Amino acid sequence: MLEHHIRNYISHKLTTVGINSDPYGIELTSVFLVASLATAGISYLIVHHLIVRSVKNVLQKTNKPLSESLAKYDLLGKISLLVPIMILDVLVPISVGHYSLLANILDRLLSILILFMIVWVIFALLDALNDIATFKGITRKMPIKSFVQLIKLFTFFVGVVIFISILANESPLIFLSGLGVATGFVMLVFKDTILGFVAGIQLSANRMISLNDWIQMSAYGANGTVEEISLTTVKVRNFDNTVSMLPAYALVQNAFINWQGMSDSGGRRIERSVNIDVTSIRFMSDDEIESMKKIRILRQYIYEKMREISDYNDELDAEDHGTGNLRQMTNLGLFRAYVNAYLRSNKDIHQYMLIMVRQLQPTPEGIPLQVYAFCNSVDWAVYEGVQADLFDHIYSIMPMFGLRPYQAITSNDAASIGIRQIT
Repeated sequence: MLEHHIRNYISHKLTTVGINSDPYGIELTSVFLVASLATAGISYLIVHHLIVRSVKNVLQKTNKPLSESLAKYDLLGKISLLVPIMILDVLVPISVGHYSLLANILDRLLSILILFMIVWVIFALLDALNDIATFKGITRKMPIKSFVQLIKLFTFFVGVVIFISILANESPLIFLSGLGVATGFVMLVFKDTILGFVAGIQLSANRMISLNDWIQMSAYGANGTVEEISLTTVKVRNFDNTVSMLPAYALVQNAFINWQGMSDSGGRRIERSVNIDVTSIRFMSDDEIESMKKIRILRQYIYEKMREISDYNDELDAEDHGTGNLRQMTNLGLFRAYVNAYLRSNKDIHQYMLIMVRQLQPTPEGIPLQVYAFCNSVDWAVYEGVQADLFDHIYSIMPMFGLRPYQAITSNDAASIGIRQIT
């Protein structure tokens, strides 16, 4: 009815200026269509060449990352296309209003085109927001891409429902109510996809992993850096440059190690043992102890330990002297104190984290003396270099304390023993 009144009104105005047109004639319809197309074209020129360019110039000066993200996905260009199509959706049905079938077909086609453009614009906007979040580092703390994919999936689902409702000329609620019947079939066919979808939401909500985290999942042969987190899969770049694609639900159902806490702490743990030959452990003589005082980092320990031992021995009776009742300093104890002091003076060792040198349970391979400390760099190559330098020094200085590292006999050792026995 509104279209009818608009056409009659325009026809009357054209008649007053000397154009005799039947409001239901082809001539007036052609005029309306040309006017509609001209209006849409003018609106596109105004939006694209005036408004969009002005917005781009402002953003380029005030927020360059946002400007680059919008330009990458041409968000403003897509919006400028949406405006003339919406104008045509209003004017074209009025132009051909007396041709009901044609008006109905054009109206549906334009509605579908508008729906497609809106979904296209939403997708571009989400991609641009994801890029901005990556640039600002938000994706390190929260897997934004999973949420983006979730919103895209929801938008696509709504778009399909509206598309079908436009074709059928029915309310979208009718189609939504009928989806319950197909739910069981969908869950059966797309079980893995649904599991991955739910797991992806859990990973995102609980912040179990983030981009650039170092994770290790031996069951899937994954040991490397997280490059991408989607709703159904997690992409891991292994240290050998291979790529592992892990199902999202596998990370929820199975155990995996996330080393990011170590990286964030600023220290990487060193936990390695030196096996000491038990037969090389003995008491230190006074001359040996005196020579050890030349080691600066060990000097204070020796003075304090000697005072402690002297106080203890002074309390013993005279008949206890020269027996096993006396306390004496051992080369292993002095060596343990040296390694501890060396760690505390080493600039490559994190001094605000736990530093400990301890003996473990003796084994057939000797007594393990374990070094427990943290390197102040989490870089893998630097860490391995610091750890290697540390144990190079430990092995090299052991003979100074009269200690020998345990090493199983080799074929060369056996041959040397045989030669000595023959000679």
